[in-house]
Amino acid sequence: MLQLPKVIGHRGAAAYAAENTLDSFREARRRGATWVETDVKLTADGVPILMHDASLKRTTGVDRLVAQTKAGDLPQGVPTFEAAIDCLRELGLGCNVEIKPCEGREAETARVVVEVLRRRWPAALPAPLLSSFKDASLVAARETAPEFARAILIDVLEDDWRGRAEAVTAVGVNANGKKLTAPRAVEVRKAGYLLGVYTINNGDVAKALVGMGAQCVITDTPDAIVAALD
Repeated sequence: MLQLPKVIGHRGAAAYAAENTLDSFREARRRGATWVETDVKLTADGVPILMHDASLKRTTGVDRLVAQTKAGDLPQGVPTFEAAIDCLRELGLGCNVEIKPCEGREAETARVVVEVLRRRWPAALPAPLLSSFKDASLVAARETAPEFARAILIDVLEDDWRGRAEAVTAVGVNANGKKLTAPRAVEVRKAGYLLGVYTINNGDVAKALVGMGAQCVITDTPDAIVAALD
């Protein structure tokens, strides 16, 4: 059974270092995180990299779509997924890998992500958790590498949440903590799913969500949330 920590650093420790970078992973480790969450998408030539947005502009200043950029043309500081795994090994960090495909590449991105995980994930680290807002990505991940646990990402839990979870054989639900209601939290836990919440940077809010049943808080400020929950 997958064991998640109480706190996961969001995109590393995004409040303190550039998100989805190796420096952000190191900062998360320094601030008490034992796991991080990161986004993976594909370049034009199919190389998995750490990036949240469809465009490179917000995080690098380069106004270009990831899907139209080859790996060799990426701005400095954008890590490949393989480099990220090497860094996680060095730091001893577990990882919630969010499959964040460019439009139309949902299945392709998932297949590449799990192929790299199968080949490179360190045996000494806890098994990773795969998550995505895209059900097609989670289906492709399950079909290609069913051994990796999956969680659906949901902004607002509607009545169809369980059907979505069952369709991808998810073990967990990662919900927007700012929109999660207590009845839905109880429903998720009673149904036997792991419950994570994102992106919570306030200690009092984190404690309230844990009181509602959340088992894992994804945060930009892992030090603050670790201190609050301890």
